[in-house]
Amino acid sequence: MTGSKFNEFVQIVERLRKECPWDKEQTNDSIKAATIEEAYEVVEAIDNKDYDELKKELGDLLLHVVFHTVIAEESNHFKIDDVIESIQEKLIRRHPHVFGDKKVSDAEEVKTNWEEIKLSEGRDNLLDGMPPLLPALQLAHRIQEKVSKVGFDWEQKEDVWKKVVEEIEEMHRSELDGTHDELEGEIGDVIFALVNYARFLRINPENALRKTNNKFIRRFSYVEEKITESGRKLSESTLKEMDKFWEESKNIVD
Repeated sequence: MTGSKFNEFVQIVERLRKECPWDKEQTNDSIKAATIEEAYEVVEAIDNKDYDELKKELGDLLLHVVFHTVIAEESNHFKIDDVIESIQEKLIRRHPHVFGDKKVSDAEEVKTNWEEIKLSEGRDNLLDGMPPLLPALQLAHRIQEKVSKVGFDWEQKEDVWKKVVEEIEEMHRSELDGTHDELEGEIGDVIFALVNYARFLRINPENALRKTNNKFIRRFSYVEEKITESGRKLSESTLKEMDKFWEESKNIVD
């Protein structure tokens, strides 16, 4: 059933490409931003634990995979079978502990083997292929994960925290005595060090910050709602009044 459904779906996309004026005009380049947007909507559904929405968003993401492939096939670059074959080969090649006789003791060893296999596949260096368009926070986390797998890492969590404090102090000195560019660099160093500390705590900093952003939005929306109920605009309220409702929101809004 799954195979026939997938083939039917591919045929629908192919027909849309031929018969729909909008679909005809699209290129891999023109829909790439929408592909990224769909991926983030998948993440949002996961964060909300909304499985009905997740089902729909995964369908939207699958549409983009197939649509990109159909467009590429028109120029004889590759077909959907090539896409599937490529990922199948990669999964088998990078999981020798499942499909071969390699022995591993835990998930961390699996990740280390994964990076070693990638290097053996012709990468020029360990950080080759890092997606430059990843959000900077997520990219920092991935960079640190990768280099840690070859032993370039702190040994003790306490030393990582000391580095965070050191970077904060350097940032403060730069704020007092440095140029704007120097201060920007020092702030970047602080964030990079905090990402490293989060990694030692087994916290994904991108997930952590996204949750904090969403929490702030929910709580400030409560503040705005209370001000609006009084018949005024936010710009007409005082900081003291907004702080009062902000403190209230902590007991009401998760």
